[in-house]
Amino acid sequence: MPGPSMFFPQRRARRGAALTLVFAGVLATGAAAGSWSADARGGQKPTEARPPSRTAARPAGEAVDEAAAEGERLVDRRAVEEAAEQAEQDGKSGAEAAAEVVGRTGDRWSSVYSSHEYEGFERALDGAYIGVGLSARRAGDGRTEVDGVRPGGPAERAGIRAGDQLRTVDGMETAGRPVTEVVARLRGDEAADEGSGAPAGAGTPVRVGLRRAGRSWERTLLRERLVTESVVVERLPDGQAEGPAATRIKVDSFTRGTGERIRRAARAAARGEGILLDLRGNSGGLVDEAVTAASVFLDGGLVATYDVRGGQRALQARPGGDTVPPLVVLVDGGTMSAGELLAGALQDRGRAVVVGTPTFGKGSVQVPSRLPDGSVAELTVGHYRTPSGRSVDGRGIAPDLVVRGDAERRARTVLSGLRGGS
Repeated sequence: MPGPSMFFPQRRARRGAALTLVFAGVLATGAAAGSWSADARGGQKPTEARPPSRTAARPAGEAVDEAAAEGERLVDRRAVEEAAEQAEQDGKSGAEAAAEVVGRTGDRWSSVYSSHEYEGFERALDGAYIGVGLSARRAGDGRTEVDGVRPGGPAERAGIRAGDQLRTVDGMETAGRPVTEVVARLRGDEAADEGSGAPAGAGTPVRVGLRRAGRSWERTLLRERLVTESVVVERLPDGQAEGPAATRIKVDSFTRGTGERIRRAARAAARGEGILLDLRGNSGGLVDEAVTAASVFLDGGLVATYDVRGGQRALQARPGGDTVPPLVVLVDGGTMSAGELLAGALQDRGRAVVVGTPTFGKGSVQVPSRLPDGSVAELTVGHYRTPSGRSVDGRGIAPDLVVRGDAERRARTVLSGLRGGS
């Protein structure tokens, strides 16, 4: 079972729809499930981040006092486990009882997952999932639309395109239904959710009904085990209008191994050209991977602090990071949790210039706990802060340079300045 994570799936304090992590563009539900999108998490869009002011580090005592106050609002893990245990003894669903306790707290990040849902979560943390390679979103008129298709995946091979209306999945009308329910059907999780069977595996069929430009048709897709690429590296050539040559490292999420992939990409970058670390749309992931990524660019020192029930702990970068290459970090309103942790650390430590728009503001940390029936309660245990003591939850990271248009071009201009105009 994975340790602390900071993914941004839209948390559900109930059982029912299949887990789908929104790798925020891919995360998890969408990506992991093979269908969902960053702007379709239960119909909720990211709230406007409130830019925090940059401050000097606060005394540890002050941070702990604030953490204690926050801790009063955290889910009581023991109460959740006791409710599940008592329900099992009474012949009822332990997971449903636990979900009721979680739901009463109002914590939107804590949730209860069935055993098979959490297995999907773990696969997603490994960068793999069973799906058909499409992401979906809720259109303004209540319809479900294809938001994007994975290159080479079953959906693309069947000729499905972004913008197609997804009308039915195995005969189920999608109009008016939650995106999570549509996702469960696409993944083949509905039988397991209803207790009548196991989730569908690779090679199983799913029939989808589509509509495009007035034409309706159906296709049968075979689910596949798909692997996401959390890190994509591209060398940007020198261009008079676009800016100087640079290496762009695009990080979609912090699944297992992401930190080392970033390290290899940074080492392969041309000396002196600078690096664009693109965290736009990053859905977060494993805390340890974000710390490993910070260690690539920092020579030891503080990455973040986080509180657990009033006690404060520190996350430290490993010594030996390369502090020489000019570094610009790109962020936007889709940069979440572990992505914000990394951006905030590099900004506060003076290692990078952050360019873009304010980030999402998800600064809570969840830890899983196995319940008697095999389901998993993933509960918020605390909140993290940047090295200067800034709280991220509900506030986000304010860029050094706010750019709402061509952020990448402006970021390359900043890189040029950091290189002394060379």
